[in-house]
Amino acid sequence: MVCRAARRRARANLITVACCLPVYRLLPRVCHPNIPAGSCSQITARVKPGQSESLIVSLSPTALSSSGIVEMSMRRLKARNALGHVFVSQMRELVSSLYHDSSARVVVFRSLVPGVFCAGADLKERALMNDAESDLFVHGLRSLMTQIALLPTPTIAAVDGVALGGGLELALACDLRTAACSAQMGLIETTRGLLPGAGGSQRLPRMVGVTLAKELIFTGRRVGGQTALEMGLVNRAVEQNQTGDAAYREALSLAREILPQAPVAVRMAKEAINRGVEVDMNSGMAIERMCYARVIPTRDRQEGMAAFIARRPPRYTGQ
Repeated sequence: MVCRAARRRARANLITVACCLPVYRLLPRVCHPNIPAGSCSQITARVKPGQSESLIVSLSPTALSSSGIVEMSMRRLKARNALGHVFVSQMRELVSSLYHDSSARVVVFRSLVPGVFCAGADLKERALMNDAESDLFVHGLRSLMTQIALLPTPTIAAVDGVALGGGLELALACDLRTAACSAQMGLIETTRGLLPGAGGSQRLPRMVGVTLAKELIFTGRRVGGQTALEMGLVNRAVEQNQTGDAAYREALSLAREILPQAPVAVRMAKEAINRGVEVDMNSGMAIERMCYARVIPTRDRQEGMAAFIARRPPRYTGQ
């Protein structure tokens, strides 16, 4: 009888474990144009039990001949790309997959929801959380933005619509930003009894200056694309087009300017800048020297010199 009871408990435990296993959805992995079709593995996005199984964040190469540009596409239509549990979980997994993918040369974050980049936190989900759960969720959101900021690959946020609160913090975590003039951006957390909690209070002052950042955060003010350009919040601002994707198209144009450059050199330049701005000048110079030393032995450096001497365009391979 004891053995039978033990077996019943074991089967019950097995069922419990099986129910708790994550479900995986498969997405196409980004492949370098020179890699034969079918030789790449796949990126997986994890959908946890009890969550919606629809993929609201996806990763794919662009349909351009200049492959190497990768799109992180957001589509949570009814919630305007609000940052909920499923959304954040899926994006975290896809961002992680890019860390060691040398075929991804530039990553463009875009929205497939018309008129919206990201509306910020999912307040309906947040309303159901207690204080501890809310703190834990925001900590996870903050670490996602740090994860994006630390990607070795250059990143561009294409803001074709509203980017508020956490939505703007997502754009701030990217290296570069393009925006439609009609877009609306703002860290509006103080209007909700909060403060920016996913890096906005730190990244915005480093981008536009302390005084202006305080004004924008204290007032919860929203700014359009042209104003954002003038204050240094975005790199490029363009008039919106009929298809509502002018910022995305401008992001692709900017990505295509980056694409021909030596991949290792671009990554090392990003690391030197990102780490250097956080330290004093002497320490920054030491970081620059370290990054430069990693470029010297590359084949791309030799190719760059050879192309210059031969007066021909360089053909970089990322090695």
